[in-house]
Amino acid sequence: GSSSLGGMMSRSLLFMLTWVLMAGAKLRFASYFADHMVLQKGPARALLWGYRESGANVTMTVYKGDKIVMKKIVQAEGFRIWKALLNAMPEGGPYSIVVYQFYEGEVSNITLQDVYFGDVWLCSGQSNMAMTVSQIFNASKELAQASHFPYVRVFAASLAQSEDELLDLPDIDLQWSVPTAENLGHGNFTYFSAVCWLFGRYLYETLHYPIGLVESSWGGTPIEAWSSQRALHKCGLSEDHRRVPVSYLNSGPKNYSVLWNAMIHPLLNMTLKGVIWYQGEGNTLMNTDLYSCTFPTLIEDWRKTFHEGSVGQTERYFPFGFVQLSTYRRVEVDDSFPRIRWHQTADYGYVPNKAMPNTFMAVALDLCDSSSPYGSIHPRDKQSVAYRLHLGALAMAYGKFNLTFQGPYPQQVLVDATVKVLNVTYSQNIQLHHMDSKIFEVCCSDSAPCTWNPIPIRTVSIRTVTLYDLPCPETVAGLRYAWSDWPCEYKQCPLYNMQSLPAPPFISFSHNNPVWVVS
Repeated sequence: GSSSLGGMMSRSLLFMLTWVLMAGAKLRFASYFADHMVLQKGPARALLWGYRESGANVTMTVYKGDKIVMKKIVQAEGFRIWKALLNAMPEGGPYSIVVYQFYEGEVSNITLQDVYFGDVWLCSGQSNMAMTVSQIFNASKELAQASHFPYVRVFAASLAQSEDELLDLPDIDLQWSVPTAENLGHGNFTYFSAVCWLFGRYLYETLHYPIGLVESSWGGTPIEAWSSQRALHKCGLSEDHRRVPVSYLNSGPKNYSVLWNAMIHPLLNMTLKGVIWYQGEGNTLMNTDLYSCTFPTLIEDWRKTFHEGSVGQTERYFPFGFVQLSTYRRVEVDDSFPRIRWHQTADYGYVPNKAMPNTFMAVALDLCDSSSPYGSIHPRDKQSVAYRLHLGALAMAYGKFNLTFQGPYPQQVLVDATVKVLNVTYSQNIQLHHMDSKIFEVCCSDSAPCTWNPIPIRTVSIRTVTLYDLPCPETVAGLRYAWSDWPCEYKQCPLYNMQSLPAPPFISFSHNNPVWVVS
């Protein structure tokens, strides 16, 4: 009982603190509205909010130069908060936005300058998202190029955790900025995220209009910390299990919902284009097999809450992209990495799928880096990661439907018992990088559970891989591909498509499976 009393006291204290802060707030913008920012362009409408004197009237004017573009009477939201929904704006700028407060016969105002309209992407996750531009391959070249992209604007939230959902960010590491070598390479795992920056930069190179990047990530964190209590309940996780042993991977907070509360919930009242996410290593050690629930549920929960928080302006099923885990150890301790990779697709093996609509995935299991100075769990080739992610975004978020953004995935497994051969037919034409005798494995059901045995590739035709020397032609019950922590060397998995995108890992069982044909 004492802990709940403590919780009540700290909550009422928090409420008093919030009240005191807001009483001194007078007129200001919420923390993440600042000069140089990018606001979401049309057809969505950008939402702005901030603090005011209780009972004050507030208006907003948007200027381009000294010409008035629009005027708004601002809605009072609750006690001392104002919110304004702008009209849908085309991409471009710069604009200035002035908010006026009329209170007891006095007029005060606050201004945002050098504001552009474009697409706003939120980047979240753990250390592979937090890894900065100064930590990757060709860092000095990437940093030197920063100044060529003044319309890709960057913002980074500070690390913060909270037991309660916060209205605004407790602190900011990098306020909205034009990119420079200094703010893209501030220090290891600080700001600015290399995956986020390169993703935004590649989008800009295709779209040629402003991109706003909002980074909110923390290394060594499990998905449970980024999930609301609501989302965790749906996967059977409740308050009772929320204290997590601190022993492993030392780094970030593990407690349920603490990062959702402090680093995501405050951003809900912002109109977004989409989200990219790089997380999962932390769940190779915690609730691993729940990930096929917790991840799709996080996506759905973020979509619902960002849509509601932006008064319906952030799309209900906004595009959500993510990176499938790369590699960690050559010597396998267990199969938690392949299991997380599989669960990242809600056990379908590919996205989008029924459980994960409007999602896109960058496969990264061929981007290993055994000599990374930050440990092999932090590979330095973030260019390939961001490139593969941006292809998914172009296809899913920007209507380039004919663009291939994922490697080949099997459509049929044909077992020919008489000649001890397995033919795997894929969804796309295949490029074979090399023959391999270990990456495919079959499961023989002579024993229960069935046992996995490697099976060599014999030939590859346009879309079919033929595996031979089937150890158990009569009792083959399963097939898997790249089901290990470190399945191949750098960009040397056996199977790619014609665009050099790797085939994702998969596992498939023959029982009641129409994909399997046994002859």
